[in-house]
Amino acid sequence: MNPKSGKTKEELLAIRKKIKKKKPSFLRQEWYSKKAVGIKWRKPRGIHSKRREHEVARGALPRPGFGSPAAVRGLNKLGYREIIVRNTKDAAKINHKEEMAVIAKSVGRKKRLEILEFAIKNNIKVANKR
Repeated sequence: MNPKSGKTKEELLAIRKKIKKKKPSFLRQEWYSKKAVGIKWRKPRGIHSKRREHEVARGALPRPGFGSPAAVRGLNKLGYREIIVRNTKDAAKINHKEEMAVIAKSVGRKKRLEILEFAIKNNIKVANKR
């Protein structure tokens, strides 16, 4: 139960899902005409920029209303905070009720198996099991 809103974590995750469904994809101004610009969002700063001046047909700008509830911000779909794990020492620090392990990309097969065995023994959820 979240003391501020009076809602459970599951209710807040459902609200976040609903908000994110309506959220537009914020694309950089002129991304479609200039290949060098790229898609990644940048704030429009030009003095004659129609997008900066909020002209309706130019696309939405990021605003606080598109954000998720603060209590579930940074959590994955299941409601856990993801922690990158490189060895069993990192895995030992995880609180299995609130956090979930994500095995680092650079970890090889041998150490990955060690981490997975440790996770099973200690009831830790692992997001990227293979």
